Amino acid sequence: MKGNVFDRGTIDRLKEERERWHNECHSKQREFKESFRTLSGFPVEPLYTPEHLADSDYFKDLGFPGEYPYIRGVHPTMYRGRTWTHRQLAGFGPPEETNKRYKFLLEQGATGINGTYDYPSLRGYDSDDPEVWADVGRGGVAIDTVEDMGILFDGIPIDAVSVSLVSCQPIGNISLQSMYFANAKNRGIPFEKLTGTSQNDFLMETAITIAPGVLPPQASIKLSCDAIEYCTKYIPRWNPISFAGYNYREAGCTAPQEIAFCIANAIACSEDLIKRGYDIDTFAPRLSFFHSAHNDFFEEIAKYRAARRIYCAIMKERFGAKNPRSLMYRFHVQTAGVALTAQQPLNNVARAAYHALAAVLGGAQSVHVDAYDEALCTPTELSSLTALRTQQIIQKETGVTNTVDPLGGSYFVESLTNQMEEKVNDLLEQIDSMGGIVKAVEKGWVHQEISEAASDYQARMETGELPVVGVNCCVIEDEDLPVELFESPETVQIQTEKLKRIKKDRSDREAQKALDAVYRCCEKDGNLMEILVDAVNVPITEGEISKVLKRFYSVWDPPLF
Repeated sequence: MKGNVFDRGTIDRLKEERERWHNECHSKQREFKESFRTLSGFPVEPLYTPEHLADSDYFKDLGFPGEYPYIRGVHPTMYRGRTWTHRQLAGFGPPEETNKRYKFLLEQGATGINGTYDYPSLRGYDSDDPEVWADVGRGGVAIDTVEDMGILFDGIPIDAVSVSLVSCQPIGNISLQSMYFANAKNRGIPFEKLTGTSQNDFLMETAITIAPGVLPPQASIKLSCDAIEYCTKYIPRWNPISFAGYNYREAGCTAPQEIAFCIANAIACSEDLIKRGYDIDTFAPRLSFFHSAHNDFFEEIAKYRAARRIYCAIMKERFGAKNPRSLMYRFHVQTAGVALTAQQPLNNVARAAYHALAAVLGGAQSVHVDAYDEALCTPTELSSLTALRTQQIIQKETGVTNTVDPLGGSYFVESLTNQMEEKVNDLLEQIDSMGGIVKAVEKGWVHQEISEAASDYQARMETGELPVVGVNCCVIEDEDLPVELFESPETVQIQTEKLKRIKKDRSDREAQKALDAVYRCCEKDGNLMEILVDAVNVPITEGEISKVLKRFYSVWDPPLF
């Protein structure tokens, strides 16, 4: 039996009445623009009624929270039973300094750690490499060895606190994630007690933060899947991958592209693990996603809701998943850094707050709120605290957590969700027709899509079609910055001295033996994390591991436009 909420007679009458209203009332009033559309280009009508949902089947398309198709939330009680994780991003300088920031945020009520690494660490370079000196300790914490990982989490109960390792690129993640697990083992913490997430997304290496010396797409996704396989076998409560739609969006993607690229990536990883002999229900329950909350409030909410419904259908119909957790689209949200402005930076408090509200109304499992000064510098302690308090205000003061899926049934939101779903499915069909997301990257199609979307966004902003307060409207000439800028601590010398000491004290023979084992594992197409979790304790450095991987897999020249 179909679950149409409104009968055909009501729909027909609504259509007639809406046309009457338009002719007699609406059309006689002036509007600011000739047409309205969302940030991603979906047309927005002046009024939505049940007529826009005439073909919807409540039981098929909406259902109930915690049940198929999970569009109304992955858990039956959502925030009435457990709030989202307050996971504020932090990372700068040497690990000693970031350790202090982690502890400060936890003391102030953060319920999870969201650790970001500097660019050299993400890209597989040691801090003493002259090519990367300018970036050491900037934009994230510098990690070279398992000793650094121990310092980073010193005094933090990682068996009780959920930790997100923002090690996006697989070439860096395979080493950093191995160091994190090795540190847990060194502390005597059973792997079964570890909870958290690694980003570990091959698109980050091959299509988003492209740099010289990237691994080829096929090698990069292989490293991602090694981590998924390892965690599936040994670390059951860890999310071994978080498909990084947030970063796709920061690079210029539209909302539908963000979701489509994430799900296509999940499809590719699932196919790889199945080829390795794993049943979909053994690893799919731990796949997770990472999304942006951008400026268009309702579009972002519709994006999250559409993603849940699309993913649920793919896992059930394409892969035959039977475990309900395999069908759940679980995701973390970070408020849009690209939407923050260096001009009038205190305005970013308002932006980040409504971005976070969209994430909560969209059913996120964890949230990071950007600090108001992030367009200018690494966040200060004050701006970090303000961002955390923003989450706590939304949770404790607004009442939005009192009911599950409060915007479910909104004529506008449901209609926009349907349009989003249709567009995402169109993109997924295009990717499938090319042979999957890896082939789409190799051909340069993903790069072209991102480039065109980013150019369109920039053009709309420059013409004023997209107003940005403080940038192209409501401008203050000769503005004095009202905020204190963060000064990154000295890092290169600290890390370089550590590396000199470590290399002097270790056995060169044992280090070379460990690196040779990594190379042989590559030759045998084995799981690299099986080797690295023990090898990093020799110790060997991240840069040394990266050089072995590049020597075996070679490097790739991305198709740039």
